Amino acid sequence: MARTIGAARFKEQCLALLDSLDPEGIVITKHGKPVAKLVPIESESAELIGALADKLKIRGDVLSTGVSWNAQS
Repeated sequence: MARTIGAARFKEQCLALLDSLDPEGIVITKHGKPVAKLVPIESESAELIGALADKLKIRGDVLSTGVSWNAQS
């Protein structure tokens, strides 16, 4: 679960919090209610492009829902 921090405290400690940001991020609250979530940018996400090539098999028509319908009715 992500840590929570009040907006005023976040403002005071912003740079230090950025240095210690974990993958779950930090929920920023205002008057006790969540208003934002700070999460790190995943640099590895670019590596995911094409990662499943030759590992998936497409069945059927990928451009169809498989449901027949008549636009005139």
